[in-house]
Amino acid sequence: MGRDIAGGHHEKWDGSGYPRGARGERIPLAARILALVDVYDALTSERPYKQAWPHGEAVAWIRERAGSHFDPDLAATFVAREAEIDR
Repeated sequence: MGRDIAGGHHEKWDGSGYPRGARGERIPLAARILALVDVYDALTSERPYKQAWPHGEAVAWIRERAGSHFDPDLAATFVAREAEIDR
């Protein structure tokens, strides 16, 4: 699983990611999950070069990219649980 995550969490649902340009369900499920939560964490965390985004803005950004950047089913599940995630 670690190999799947490390090798696939920068892939995108539409095939525009890297390193292999994998698309859809050819991306391991664990990598698709981590890709989504990694982006959420990056958006909502303060970094030396940016302020943290509010939860709602990060969720909207993810929602807009369902089916392109993210697995649409995982993104829908994430968005449906946004209140729990915010807590």
